Amino acid sequence: MKGKVTKDVVEPMRDWLYMDRFFSIVTAMSDKAKHRLDWLLFQWGLLLFIVGFLLGRAMILSEITPFILPFVAVVYVLKKEKVGMAALAVLLGALTSVIHNGWFVVLSIFFFLLIYKAASAFLEESTKSLPYLVFFGSISARLFITYITVGHITGYSWMMATVEAGLSFILTMIFLQSIPLLTSKKIHQPLKNEEMVCLIILLASVMTGTIGWMIYDMTVEHILARYLVVLFAFVAGAAIGSTVGVVTGLILSLASVASLYQMSLLAFAGLLGGLLKEGKKVGVSIGLLIGTLLIGLYGEGGGQISVTLAETMVAILLFVITPKSWTTKLARFIPGTVEHSKEQQQYLRKIRDITAGRVEQFSHLFHTLSDSFSANGIHVEPDEKDKEVDYFLSNVTEKTCQTCFKKERCWVQNFQKTYDSMQNLMVDAEKSGGVQNPSLLLEWKKYCVKHDKVVTAIQQEIGQFQAHKKLRKQVLESRKLVADQLLGVSRVMGDFAKEIQKEKEAHYMQEEQMLDALRGVGLEVGHIDIYRLEEGNIEIEMSIAQGHHGQAEKIIAPMLSDILRETIIVKSEDNQFYPNGYSHVSFGSAKKYVVDVGVANVAKGGGWISGDSYSTIELGSGKHAVAISDGMGNGERAHLESNETLQLLQKILQSGIEETVAIKSVNSVLSLRTTDEIFSTLDLAMIDLQDASAKFLKIGSIPSFIKRGSSVLKIEASNLPMGMIQEFDVDVVSEQLKPGDLLIMISDGIFDAPKHVENKELWMKRIISEIDTENPQEVADTILERVIRSSSNVIGDDMTIVVTKLKRNTPKWAAIPMYKSTKIVKKKAQ
Repeated sequence: MKGKVTKDVVEPMRDWLYMDRFFSIVTAMSDKAKHRLDWLLFQWGLLLFIVGFLLGRAMILSEITPFILPFVAVVYVLKKEKVGMAALAVLLGALTSVIHNGWFVVLSIFFFLLIYKAASAFLEESTKSLPYLVFFGSISARLFITYITVGHITGYSWMMATVEAGLSFILTMIFLQSIPLLTSKKIHQPLKNEEMVCLIILLASVMTGTIGWMIYDMTVEHILARYLVVLFAFVAGAAIGSTVGVVTGLILSLASVASLYQMSLLAFAGLLGGLLKEGKKVGVSIGLLIGTLLIGLYGEGGGQISVTLAETMVAILLFVITPKSWTTKLARFIPGTVEHSKEQQQYLRKIRDITAGRVEQFSHLFHTLSDSFSANGIHVEPDEKDKEVDYFLSNVTEKTCQTCFKKERCWVQNFQKTYDSMQNLMVDAEKSGGVQNPSLLLEWKKYCVKHDKVVTAIQQEIGQFQAHKKLRKQVLESRKLVADQLLGVSRVMGDFAKEIQKEKEAHYMQEEQMLDALRGVGLEVGHIDIYRLEEGNIEIEMSIAQGHHGQAEKIIAPMLSDILRETIIVKSEDNQFYPNGYSHVSFGSAKKYVVDVGVANVAKGGGWISGDSYSTIELGSGKHAVAISDGMGNGERAHLESNETLQLLQKILQSGIEETVAIKSVNSVLSLRTTDEIFSTLDLAMIDLQDASAKFLKIGSIPSFIKRGSSVLKIEASNLPMGMIQEFDVDVVSEQLKPGDLLIMISDGIFDAPKHVENKELWMKRIISEIDTENPQEVADTILERVIRSSSNVIGDDMTIVVTKLKRNTPKWAAIPMYKSTKIVKKKAQ
């Protein structure tokens, strides 16, 4: 029983392994055969040989052969190594069609080469002059053959030779664009409209080489022409399908006048097949079948309809068995197709990913540099401290103990005691600025015979030691500041790389819903593009019929507000954007809160230039910044310092760097820029307009106040002025604001104005609480007036007051309810 179970398990496993190996071998053979076929068709030139053979057979009006010389000439110019194969192919094709055409092939190529060699000595660009050389080569060969065979040249011979040479002239320009498409295995660029038409003409010309080939009363050129039309109709739609039908039918009708009705059949079939493209291959095949039935009855009557239907059925069979990979590859090179759009999107996505990758690499680079700068920190290791003490004592002993006769007793026999005693003297000198401890001096006097000289050396060296220690600390602090700045830049670039990689999400269904809703009430809307559909961060653009009555703000935005269940406002409107008279309008989410700012300032003594500067900054992240900077002193120099501080801060904040890093960066620039003792204070408030949260960063500034109803809150933080020291920790104070709050930020000129007031904070709170108005500008003016009056109308310093009122954002227009159930689900903001 056990052997049977083992056999039942092992044999299926063995069979599975054999089948897997078999499929692997088949796949490898298939890949090898495909590679060999590609090499045979493109590198060896089998495809070029087949095309040349059929073009050698092709004739127009059963008399002229304009395809032969243009084909050989173009191959000679573009792929000179294949010209022998091309000449042999057209010669064999001509011999299988009409034997005496072989002489025309030989002589036309001979005359062309003679003319080409002669013209190459005078012409720099032979490609541009190639159609003219082909024209003279063709007409010369045809007239020469006529003269040899007939003995004279008639007017009719001149006319036919000129027509043939003229067609060769045109076909040369066409083949210059189309033959490279057949000789290259890979096409890297999408086909232009001209290249597509040239390719169709080439294919139709090749089909004329099959005229006379019959399969059970069915003509091969009709089958191939219908297959070509239905293939392009399926790939590119009705416009290209009908174009292919017209061009192919025209070429075939020139080759055989009896096939004139084929142009109408193919054009109509291409149009119907393209219109039924949504039905896949079945729909396109039905379009070809209907076109065949209608035009077939008109062109040949009911007698030949069975043959025409049979030819159509064979073409449909070839179309059905055509691999999907072929049609997909062909569609990639035809503009307007879905596959071409995907190819373009893939290319743009690749470029975008490469750009994002480069930005991310820079982000990693700055992060690595930040880590390298902050690797050691600002703390000195114990070993480093011991080395510094050793260096200090070695310098002292070099000046004192090296020439002492008791050197061996002190530093060999009593090393530890000597070292500790001198270290204690060093510590005392470092703390007190000199050795002043009597007990240490008395003990050292008993121990050392050159005690005065050693103490003097220690006091001399301690200054250099402290300067070196201070310099080392400054270097470490600067490294840490640079590390913070590099880390901030790294974060900004990392966020930028993520923003680059964000694609415009497809919101086709939501766009259609909006279009239906807006057009349903009679609005003329061209198109809608939804870029973001996140809650609180919606971005929509649309084109609307130009109007001068504010339809976008009064009607469309309120309707979108109801559809999206969020207040939508007009961000921008351009009435001259589209040439058809439509306006381009951008809509976005309204902020939940808005601010109203009032400012009052005056210079010292009523002068023109104040040392205080203020700024209100709108940041793209939905934040509002209010800042006051007070330069040291008064006048133009102080104004330049404070104004430059705010300008630096504004640029850094708008770049996306976090607030504390931005302030440290500004402080670094101010402290390293000049050796003068010029300092600036900074009072910064960052208000988030979505949730009303606020951050306060105060650098050397005095307290700010928040008036909420009848109560007044104080916001305070302790930091030194900017530029005074290179390294400091920024105290960040957070506060949750409420609608109706008044944020009052003042400079020190306001706070220090009343000299007789002891508790100035309480005095300022009382002034603020006594103000009845809630208008920010009136509040600022009132406070400034009260302060000046309390100072006996003397303006002893620059004074600045910035009052910011937080309000709920009340839209100008209410939402217009949509009675249809048009509600769009949004995403939560990330």
